[in-house]
Amino acid sequence: MVVDSRPRTSLTLPHWVQCATEVLVDEGVDSVRVDSVARNLGVTRGSFYWHFKDRADLLQHMLDAWRDAATEQIIERFSRQAGDPRALIRDLLSLPFRGQAAERAARVELAVRDWARRDVLARHALDDVDARRISYIAQCFSALGFDIDQARARAFILYGYEVAESLLRRQGSSTQKTERSTLLEQMLLTPAAALGAAVAPVAQRVSGARRRV
Repeated sequence: MVVDSRPRTSLTLPHWVQCATEVLVDEGVDSVRVDSVARNLGVTRGSFYWHFKDRADLLQHMLDAWRDAATEQIIERFSRQAGDPRALIRDLLSLPFRGQAAERAARVELAVRDWARRDVLARHALDDVDARRISYIAQCFSALGFDIDQARARAFILYGYEVAESLLRRQGSSTQKTERSTLLEQMLLTPAAALGAAVAPVAQRVSGARRRV
């Protein structure tokens, strides 16, 4: 990792958190140590304790910063938007494709999810973030008139799609990604009764084919 070139007197708590997060992404949480982060910032170990009580405090700040940047700020920005709720759903579907910012966010998220597999603190933070995001998306579908069960089901599907596109971002061309997003949008915005009527003939054909086999 490239050593931070900022003047030492300008380093703040967010600088430490950002540097530690880069270590997390590049090397995993086991490499997020006071010595390694201080070395990457070009400062002494003692400087760390101006901002944090210990390594656990740093890890908590990292999770808090990730939650704020990757969830709360995004929800706040979307909540300020007015207009057609359908346009909001389209905007949500486009989140994984927003250039370098989306790519970096995906790398951080993958690192946090890996961390959460082995650590209770990270797992609780991840569970809270997943629940918060799904709850917000469900509210968006409720605004379109879906009942609570349908809104939650659609929110879960949309969120699962976003996670998959973020973590499997190299799968498919731009055209294929657009086709996937468009198809899912059409499915999610179609009322259950109409969707069931459209799917029924296909289900009948599949069932008939199975009986013949």
